[in-house]
Amino acid sequence: MHRFIFAVLFITLSGISSLAAAVPPSKKPPVLRESHQANQKQDPQEQAKRQARKQFALEVVKTAVAIPQSDPQDRLRVLNSAANVAGSIAPRLARKFAREGTRIEADLITRGEKPAVSLLASGHADCASAASFVENIPTAAVTSAEQSLLGAISLCRAQALEPARIKLESALEKGILAPRALLAVMEAVGATSAWSQTQFEKMFASLPRDSKESQAEAPNFGAMFVRFGPKLDKDVAKDAGMKFLEWLSQVKESGERNLAINMATGTLKRVLGPEKYEEALRSNLVAKSVAQLAGQRGQMEHPKEESVSVLRALQNTGTDRTEAIEKMPPSLRAREAAANGFASGKSGDRSLAQRYFDMAFSAVEEVWAHRSEHTSAPAVVQEVAEAAAQVDAITALRRAQKLQDPSAQAISMLAVARVVVGAQ
Repeated sequence: MHRFIFAVLFITLSGISSLAAAVPPSKKPPVLRESHQANQKQDPQEQAKRQARKQFALEVVKTAVAIPQSDPQDRLRVLNSAANVAGSIAPRLARKFAREGTRIEADLITRGEKPAVSLLASGHADCASAASFVENIPTAAVTSAEQSLLGAISLCRAQALEPARIKLESALEKGILAPRALLAVMEAVGATSAWSQTQFEKMFASLPRDSKESQAEAPNFGAMFVRFGPKLDKDVAKDAGMKFLEWLSQVKESGERNLAINMATGTLKRVLGPEKYEEALRSNLVAKSVAQLAGQRGQMEHPKEESVSVLRALQNTGTDRTEAIEKMPPSLRAREAAANGFASGKSGDRSLAQRYFDMAFSAVEEVWAHRSEHTSAPAVVQEVAEAAAQVDAITALRRAQKLQDPSAQAISMLAVARVVVGAQ
């Protein structure tokens, strides 16, 4: 199988001219008879190149998916990547991957785990699978299933909306909250409906009590209140707003909390009017004490991201930075080496590019080995493989297949296939 892949890729990258020669040239129509359609007709050589790239990518996808993964989360990542690549070149195959992935999603959720990725959210699952998924997930697991539920509702509203509505309502009765999925159903049902009004109020009475999660989610709940508050009955908006402010009294002081307070108080003033707003606060001293903090600077805290600049790498071509990059942490080392490998390869220095990619793939091994500590590990694998494939797809594929972990191998191979499919 591997020999076949390399043969196809060789045709793709090195022998396109001979492949195209086998395609009979089309007769050029008289200038006066040229139509828009004729102008848009693809050149036979371009058709040959595209077909060769498609065949290569298809074989890589099949080979990558055939690699077994013992970890269901890793298997789900592989199937998601494979479906994304196959979606444009083999839709039936993509749906097959999606069916397997959807089953794995359901199994993980039933066991109380949150899926790393979602085939439903990626848009590849069929509607029968989406409806079955929604109907069969445990009510107690809707929080872990939220990403998947959102995908099912968006992808197959006709089939998934009603079972999702019933499932989310049952969960909320037990104090189990999946707010984004619930709001998606409210949007579909109508914010002014009696059902939506009731669920909105219940939602703000069931906000999570975990301090760390509360701080992170506070601005998101604030945004939900801003979005739906003005559409609701004034009494419903008032009751939900008071519950929200009471909840915020238990959230640790932070920029996120300030932001949520500003959102809540601003929306309540707009919905109720100044007099009714003050009247509502007088009836709830806890909410009033929180509302008095409005106006303080609010901000979202974002996790620190690694800064890697391809532009900077392109500006430093011709300079060997391997010694400096070697001292970086594994994840940053992988990305910096890949960026410099891409820059060197595109500038024509293939020898230096290969040194960078040796370093990048070596760092990938370290990142993947400690992926429980690096949630971005799959993204790092993809980024490195894609950079290498844009310089030399054959070598990138060989590097991918030499990675020690089967899941990293598959994800890296699929990244190479994605680059080849997208090549112009």
